[in-house]
Amino acid sequence: MASHSTVARLGAIAAAAVATALVLGGCASGGGTTEPGQAEAGADSFGEISVQYSWIKNEEFAGEFYAYENGYYDEAGFSDVIGISGPDTGVAKLLSGSVQVALSDAASIGAAIAEEDAPLKIIGATFQKNPFTILSLADGANITKPEDLIGKKIGVQDSNASVFAALLNANGIDPADVEVVPVDFDPTPLMNGDVDGFMAYLTNEALTVELAGYEVTNLAYADNGVPYVAETYSVTDQFLAENKDLLKAFLIAEIKGWTDVFAEPTDDTVTLIEKYYNQAASESADGLEAVFGALDPVKTGKGLEAEKLLISTDETEANGLFTISDDLKEQTVASLKAAGWEVSTSDLFDTTIIDEIYKENPELKAYQP
Repeated sequence: MASHSTVARLGAIAAAAVATALVLGGCASGGGTTEPGQAEAGADSFGEISVQYSWIKNEEFAGEFYAYENGYYDEAGFSDVIGISGPDTGVAKLLSGSVQVALSDAASIGAAIAEEDAPLKIIGATFQKNPFTILSLADGANITKPEDLIGKKIGVQDSNASVFAALLNANGIDPADVEVVPVDFDPTPLMNGDVDGFMAYLTNEALTVELAGYEVTNLAYADNGVPYVAETYSVTDQFLAENKDLLKAFLIAEIKGWTDVFAEPTDDTVTLIEKYYNQAASESADGLEAVFGALDPVKTGKGLEAEKLLISTDETEANGLFTISDDLKEQTVASLKAAGWEVSTSDLFDTTIIDEIYKENPELKAYQP
């Protein structure tokens, strides 16, 4: 299967997306009067909404697939939740009103706010840790700490240059001391020895190289000075102000779906992922699901387990899925500043709804079996 990042999600794409006119389009109705997350019998209190996925319909959206499969969206009062395959940061579509929610990331949303004053907010985050890593071979450069980057050839995609620069900046490394080699998203240059390190995802290219028979070493950004949230629930300021009950109901359904990811056996979840991936492939011959071909169930299972480590932390175990602590908000903003995007926590985040959900429904915090 082709690389997770075949179309980049950060940097250049974020900037290009916000070049779209900052005009808010029509939004789905949020006029329900039932309790959050519960619809009246026989009633669709919130109607239909569209959700932009950041990537193809693979393991990154396993929680959404459970929300469909187990009727959590129906229980919440939606007549339909339309999940749209990426790759897409969702920024332009949010601003045009063609989607109501985007599963995006702090870098894309932060760049839009910093560069274009886009009226956007992150209201929750699936990934507490971003999945970027500098991947190396254990019997090669074996890059285990930031200082090991000095004097090395590092393969970096053009659209990820700002985030790589943030890693160097956060660790006091002079860019002149590292040789950046332009690469695509195929990690073959690393396996061939053309580069010493390769900018990758923990949940994808790192697994690709490992499954090809190599012992790998990961220098995870989140653990080395560049922590920020990803797979963020992102909306416009206007939609947030006008549809709080809708978003509360939606997030409750999402919490239930992702709780099932942690409760159900990996093999069962992989089977469910394959179902929704194959459905997307059959519905669009031009979509990346069809272009990439069948999922590798072994890699999908490994990707699922890897992403659980990005989703579940001591803080989420204490506070609940999708919550973002004040410390993590500050760390995210500091990481964006290192990449050249300056925003405040209040510019970027409004976690009022997710905090209210757990205050009103503390039982939902228990996602771990």
